[in-house]
Amino acid sequence: MSRQSGISVPLFSLASQGSWGIGEFADLPQFARWALEAGQAVLQILPINEMPPAERSPYSAMTAMALDPLYLSLPDVPDFGGLGGLTAFDAADQAALAALQQSDRVQYVAVRALKDKWLRRSWDRFLRMEVARGTQRSARFDRFCADEAWWLDDYALFRALHALHDEQQWQDWPEPLSRCEPKVVAQARAALHVEATYRKYLQWLAAEQWDEAKRLAWPTRILGDLPFMISADSPDVWTRQAEFRFDATIGVPPDAFSETGQDWGLPPWRHEVMAANDFAWMRRRARRYAALFDGFRIDHLVGLYRTYIRPIDPDVPAFFEPADEPAQIALGETLVEVLRSGGGPYVFAEDLGVIPPFVRDSMERLSLPGLKVLRWERQWDLPGEPLIDPREFPELSVATTGTHDIEPLAATPEGETEADREAVLAVLLSAGSELTLIPLQDVFGWAARINTPAVVDEVNWTWRLPWPVDTWLDREDTVARADWLKALTRAADR
Repeated sequence: MSRQSGISVPLFSLASQGSWGIGEFADLPQFARWALEAGQAVLQILPINEMPPAERSPYSAMTAMALDPLYLSLPDVPDFGGLGGLTAFDAADQAALAALQQSDRVQYVAVRALKDKWLRRSWDRFLRMEVARGTQRSARFDRFCADEAWWLDDYALFRALHALHDEQQWQDWPEPLSRCEPKVVAQARAALHVEATYRKYLQWLAAEQWDEAKRLAWPTRILGDLPFMISADSPDVWTRQAEFRFDATIGVPPDAFSETGQDWGLPPWRHEVMAANDFAWMRRRARRYAALFDGFRIDHLVGLYRTYIRPIDPDVPAFFEPADEPAQIALGETLVEVLRSGGGPYVFAEDLGVIPPFVRDSMERLSLPGLKVLRWERQWDLPGEPLIDPREFPELSVATTGTHDIEPLAATPEGETEADREAVLAVLLSAGSELTLIPLQDVFGWAARINTPAVVDEVNWTWRLPWPVDTWLDREDTVARADWLKALTRAADR
């Protein structure tokens, strides 16, 4: 990669005037055009995998494969247009949409409810007007289902079963269905064919809108974020129960984010069982992400080497798995190569927090770029812990002023004034790293956080831009900021 710079921002934050209270697939290229005017070649977003109905954290997805229909733009769905589009709304729907669009936060439950209602109606029309008539569009849907059957079939059945059981987690389904026994699964597949096909329809719409968004965003490259793990209540875990353990959860030991450590409530994998099938599930994740993105970040890299397992039994202490360093190195390096096996995309790693020296050495052997967060790159063993000059960062790295888990520059002593913040960005862009990523808040000097780790509240993961993204090339303030950032970026030879 040549010296480049980009913006990091969640898709859910990029709402436009026409979106339904959340950033949607169709909003991405509108922001990409502004980013291009600002001299930025890359956009990095947070995970967009489908989340459980009541979830907001993109790192607690219920599937490693499916996109979240929450990000669909209904006005771009032909079947919704065939129903009359927004003109078909009654007074209650009009009021609900207005409230979502006027909210300064993403209202996940309300957004999902309104979209689900009209996606169901759109599906009914698709069956009547496309499938029943054997149209070209219906044939295109069939081709999608055939091409993506390797992940789509199990996902769609799982979602149909989830709906049938009032969105209860699969562990609460009756046996032998909860054990995913082949005979009863085959019976369910036949009985729930229509509902499962509806779930495929949603994924088809999402795939077409995502592909179009990427096409319109070009030449801006879109980088994704591959979560370390997904929810236990997922088709991936339900169909591969032997590959996971359910007597513990994963997390991290005490660190700078939490004095007691973090418990993510996600199931640990059984690496020895996965190794027996050549890490087939991990390879599927790599294949899927290679198809979706121009590159991606591996979340919580150290977890690939050693997973911090927290037993549910409070009398059993937490531990790392594997237990010894040679086994950890062997596992981590295998998994990194597996995740790179999708081919093509630029891959880098989130290597923040407590990282053993052997992981750093391994990354160097693998030529795997890691993150360099300016405020944390210090000579910790010297008096005063002076900052390392970013110009000394290795080329094989990604430099940034912050992540979605820490406070923006404006909320730190280093970014108290606009002059301070601009100086920090100039320093960032001068870094020796091949890629720099600037959180959007730091471009504008906003103090709003995306997430506070180890905190569950109504604010995390709900941040929206203060102005609709489709107005950014018309506003004097955003255009001026784009011109400023472009000049700064070019001066840094990026």
